[in-house]
Amino acid sequence: MARLEDVCEILDSRRIPITASDRIAGPYPYYGANGIQDYVADYIFDDELILLAEDGGNFGSKDKPIAYRISGKCWVNNHAHVLKPKAGYDVDYVCYSLMYYDVSGLVNGATRQKLTQADMRKMTISERTLGEQQHIASILGKIDNLLSLRKQQLAKLDELVKVRFVEMFGEYPSNQMGWTTCTIRDIVEDVRYGTSRPAVEGGAYPYLRMNNITYSGELDLSEIKRIDIPENELPKCTVRHGDVLFNRTNSKELVGKTCVYDRDDMMVLAGFIIRVRVNKRILPEFLSSFLNADFSKQMLLGMCKAAIGQANINAQELQNIELYLPPITLQWEFVDFKSEIGRQKLTIQQSLDKLGVLRKSLMQKYFR
Repeated sequence: MARLEDVCEILDSRRIPITASDRIAGPYPYYGANGIQDYVADYIFDDELILLAEDGGNFGSKDKPIAYRISGKCWVNNHAHVLKPKAGYDVDYVCYSLMYYDVSGLVNGATRQKLTQADMRKMTISERTLGEQQHIASILGKIDNLLSLRKQQLAKLDELVKVRFVEMFGEYPSNQMGWTTCTIRDIVEDVRYGTSRPAVEGGAYPYLRMNNITYSGELDLSEIKRIDIPENELPKCTVRHGDVLFNRTNSKELVGKTCVYDRDDMMVLAGFIIRVRVNKRILPEFLSSFLNADFSKQMLLGMCKAAIGQANINAQELQNIELYLPPITLQWEFVDFKSEIGRQKLTIQQSLDKLGVLRKSLMQKYFR
């Protein structure tokens, strides 16, 4: 094992923080603990470097790295240590060695943990020949490239669904195709808020929260909390297959995230989400896609009432939203198209998951 201070030059003394009000916009990335924070008019580094979080990093996370590689002209603030590998050390290999480093015995601080330079110098990485380092970095780099390509494929398929929606139905309020119009109030059977009860460790029921709805309009149940709730309250705040879920309170740009609950498992709904059950004039997937369309995102952004750090659209305001109502047969045609795209996305996601498992296994093999 080699100490980090023997592996890298530590360039922290060259960092210069700039407050947001003093930054001049420009083409050069301004880096912090976890990536690009801004773009500025000048640069202080122009090299192949590694940035390792000093404070505000993803310390303790198993999925989010605490180090990342940068290249070229840039500016770095004082929330990231700046490291340049010495001769005989591959920059990618050193970066991979540090990305998920266990710093639990090195960081300090209760609310905002910090990895001081003195403690950083104690960190060690495995000594290997330069050829071995480059071989390992090459393997992991290929996997990372495939992961990136899979994510791009998923993003392109999401975009394809949005484009197809506009091709079939047009935008709103222009309504180029002259569809019948109505309000959401006209096409719903039941509209309710979720419960305001807090999540509890080991609760009886799974708890669906605003973080479980993605910006693109899908369910993400990778992180689920639990809740206890009296049985007589369950009908008011549980979800069933086909419910449209609308995120009513969040940061302004995220208010209005909408998805369809497409599972059969019972879950309790959190209070920041509105549960919408539609009538037979409209398909849940059509309503969700309408509210997730770019033209609706802009409309919802304008509707938000800002509060301290959050914005809100209440149930009455949601029901007042106007929309067009194409024939149900055409709605089904779009839903079938979206379902086919969903099957393609599932295949890509399965590949993505396998690549993620492979990457994690190799990281443990090389850097445990």
